[in-house]
Amino acid sequence: QKILIVGCDPKADSTRLILHAKAQDTILSLAASAGSVEDLELEDVMKVGYKDIRCVESGGPEPGVGCAGRGVITSINFLEENGAYENIDYVSYDVL
Repeated sequence: QKILIVGCDPKADSTRLILHAKAQDTILSLAASAGSVEDLELEDVMKVGYKDIRCVESGGPEPGVGCAGRGVITSINFLEENGAYENIDYVSYDVL
């Protein structure tokens, strides 16, 4: 079974235990560094952790600064457009 976890919390801590890491770079932070989300590749944002679970963190603004939902929508659109959901049996969203 192939599993994808999409962390949708601005703290980007949904996947850290699966990846055995502090925190993963988020789609939004990588897009800000690259210039836009269109400048990213799926391999830039998706990491593989324990039991081959694929992990992505959307990221978002600091609390009280902006709309976290906008970041989640941008991230999910990016994942859809770049084939992240192909050949995946289960997707789990950790939403706020």
